[in-house]
Amino acid sequence: MAVLQGKVLVAQGGGPTAVINQSLIGAVLEARKFPQVTRVYGAIHGVRGILNEDFYDLTEATTHNLEAVANTPSSALLSTRDKPDVEYCKEIFKVCQAHDVRYFFYIGGNDSADTCRIVNEQADAAHYELRVIHIPKTIDNDLKVTDHCPGYGSAAKFVAQAFAGANLDNRAIPGVYIGVVMGRHAGFLTAASVLAKKYPDDGPHLIYLPERPLVKDKFVADVKAVYEKYGRCVVAVSEGVVNPEGKPIAAEFTGGEKDSHGNVQLSGTGALGDLLANWVKNEAKIKRVRSDTLGYLQRSFLGCVSHIDQFEAREVGEKAAQYAIWHSRDGSVAIRRIGDYAVEYFLAELSEVARESRNMPDEYINAEGNGVTQAFVNYARPLVGDLPLLERIAAPRVTKILHV
Repeated sequence: MAVLQGKVLVAQGGGPTAVINQSLIGAVLEARKFPQVTRVYGAIHGVRGILNEDFYDLTEATTHNLEAVANTPSSALLSTRDKPDVEYCKEIFKVCQAHDVRYFFYIGGNDSADTCRIVNEQADAAHYELRVIHIPKTIDNDLKVTDHCPGYGSAAKFVAQAFAGANLDNRAIPGVYIGVVMGRHAGFLTAASVLAKKYPDDGPHLIYLPERPLVKDKFVADVKAVYEKYGRCVVAVSEGVVNPEGKPIAAEFTGGEKDSHGNVQLSGTGALGDLLANWVKNEAKIKRVRSDTLGYLQRSFLGCVSHIDQFEAREVGEKAAQYAIWHSRDGSVAIRRIGDYAVEYFLAELSEVARESRNMPDEYINAEGNGVTQAFVNYARPLVGDLPLLERIAAPRVTKILHV
C-alpha cells in the first residue's frame, strides 16, 4: 500500500466538554509523529471554519502549549451548531481537496459522525483518497456502538458532586430540592446524580429521566411519600422529561424556539424546575421547596474532571490518528469495556454511529420510573473517577432532661 501523503485537518463540533481538548491534542500530537503528514490544521468554529478556510496551523504550536490546552476545558478550536447536509459537505470536501487534506478528524456526537460519513462518501465518489475518522464526544453519553463517550465521565462527576452538595444542604435545612439536569432524550447524565450517595437516606431520593413519562399526580405522590419518610426530599430531573403524550414538558415554556438542528430548546430557562416546585407546593402542601437548573455549568466546569475521562479522551484522539495514518481506515473510534475496569478501542462503521442516538437501557431504570438500579451504578461509577469523601458525626445523643 502506497503511503498517503498530505495534510491533517481537525475540527470540534457541538457542545464542549471538560476533556474534548484531550482528544484534539491526542490526535494532533500523534499525527505530527508521521513523516507523511505535511501539516496539521485545526478548523476554527468547526465545519463552518472549514467552509471559510479559517484554520490554525497546529504544526507550529509548541508541545508545551498543546499539552496546556489539553488540560483546559471547552473547545480550544471553538465550535459550531451547524448540521451539514450533502451540499454543505460537498463544500467541505472541496476545501479539503484545495488544501491537499488527506486525513480529516471530526470530534463530536452523532451529527458529527454523520458529517464524516457524507464527506467520506464525497471523497469516494471523486476517487480522492481521504481518510475520515469520527472521534466521539458528548456529555449525553448517547452515541451508539461505544460503551460510553468521552466527556460523559467528567460531566457525570460534576452532577454527582452537585447533588451530593445539595443533599448536604437539604439535610441541614430540610425541605424539597429539585435539580434539573441536561439530557434531551437520554437520562445518563441525570442518573449520575446518584453516584455520590453514601448513607441510606442520602439524596437524590427520586430521579426522573426522559425514557419514562413524568405524570403529575405520581410525581407529587412520590415526593410526598419521601418527605413523610425522611422529612425532606431531593429530586433529580432531566430537562427532557416528557408528559404522558410523549412531549417534552419544558417545551411548553420556550415558546417553540428551535436550535439549528430543529430541536425545541429545553435549556436556558428555569421554568421546568419552577413548574415542578409549584406542583409540590400546591398539591403536596409542602412550604419549603426550591429548584435549580444546572445549565451550562455541567459541560466544562473547571477543576471537576474525571481522570478516567481525561485518559480515555486522549486515547481516542491518538487512536484516530493511528487508524487513519497507520492503517488507512475510515470510521468512528469506539470504546469496549473489558475486565473491571479496563477498556480497549476499536473502529466502528460511520453509518452505525451517524444520526441516531441511544437511550438508557431498561435495566438501568427502576420499575417505578423514579430512580435507577444498581446495574446503572455499576456501569457509571468507574467513569467518574475519584469522588470526595463525605462523613457524618458519629457520636451518641445526650439524654434529654426537660423534654423526655
